[in-house]
Amino acid sequence: MKRETLGDLTVFMHVAEQRSFTRAAVRLDISQSAVSHAVRRLEASVGLRLLHRSSRHVSTTDAGEKLLATLRPGFGQIEARLEELRHLGDSPSGRVRLTASKAAAQTLLMPVLSQVVRDYPEIEIELNLDPHLSDLAGDRFDAGVRLGEYVGPDMIAVQVGPPLRMAAVASPGYLATRGVPHHPDDLDAHDCLSLRFSPHAPAYEWEFERGEEEIVKKVAGPFVFSDSGVCIEAARAGHGIAFVTEPEVSQAIEDGSLRRMLADWCPPFDGYHLFYSGRRQVSSALRLVIDRLRYRE
Repeated sequence: MKRETLGDLTVFMHVAEQRSFTRAAVRLDISQSAVSHAVRRLEASVGLRLLHRSSRHVSTTDAGEKLLATLRPGFGQIEARLEELRHLGDSPSGRVRLTASKAAAQTLLMPVLSQVVRDYPEIEIELNLDPHLSDLAGDRFDAGVRLGEYVGPDMIAVQVGPPLRMAAVASPGYLATRGVPHHPDDLDAHDCLSLRFSPHAPAYEWEFERGEEEIVKKVAGPFVFSDSGVCIEAARAGHGIAFVTEPEVSQAIEDGSLRRMLADWCPPFDGYHLFYSGRRQVSSALRLVIDRLRYRE
């Protein structure tokens, strides 16, 4: 895009919103003839009339209305980012309210957030540990941290952790008694410890993939938990097989209190992302948290 085209688009948007060449000229602090020239140049560039003009009235054509609908959110985001930049010189301060799962907080967030509050004593972090997908605006959270697959398309998402793998684990005692599953279908004969992240949602289905083969299992067992940490402890106590993210059980696998199985059926997938609404202003404190948490390979 030519630099002058960006300027012409700005002029067109002001004329279309003000419905007046004169008011747009005053708003932009340029001459009315410069406004008219910019609009004519833009129309010549696209090959379509964008505005209906009369001595008393200015309105958008169908093509002009479509262009205006495209420009509004884009220029709105640019203005929001410029406002953020104006505050970058300020020392970050204030409260940042985050919602995250307990697993994300323990394995990823706390080491970083601990250093943030040490470096910036004026920042206060409120961390809500909830496995449910919270309504950020309704619950007044600044941002949330969830697995990438659960982030809505209307949110701005920033990757804050590496790709993850799931891990099926059980205690050595359980496997000695019940045997080791070598295929996802073998789980039908085992006690599986389920997770349900919302009281009104079905239990989490276990997803496996190897090559071109994909298998989704509805498992059953003696317990259904809402917290993966308690689920892991139940597996360690010999109650069955747990299916959780790999970092949550890496230490237990290393010390031998849990054994892993079906690893070749658990490929990497998108890890944790911090997400927030693009419609609200991002404070300097939240911007700092995002920058510290951002995943860099």
